[in-house]
Amino acid sequence: MGAERLIAAEKGTEKIAVEVKSFIGPSKIEDLEDALGQYVLYRFSLKNAAPERLLFLAIHEDAYAGIFDKPDGKALLMEEHLRLIVFSIDREEVVKWIS
Repeated sequence: MGAERLIAAEKGTEKIAVEVKSFIGPSKIEDLEDALGQYVLYRFSLKNAAPERLLFLAIHEDAYAGIFDKPDGKALLMEEHLRLIVFSIDREEVVKWIS
């Protein structure tokens, strides 16, 4: 899961696109800037190319706890209408869906 990529997938009957981000850089803020910038661009592109797909940002649970589980991070989720998939690296499973 360390590789960063965009994946087309399905969640039940929904068509989704998932941008996987590792957040392993020396600066979590720079990682967040990069992730948000790509997320906004991908969301814009999908709106025209594949409007039936919902975009999700996939991050590991440590990154979620360090960024999005805090008041400013929660506000950012709401303000930017981010959809997250939080995964466990150790268990190799999704631990949380945030739509």
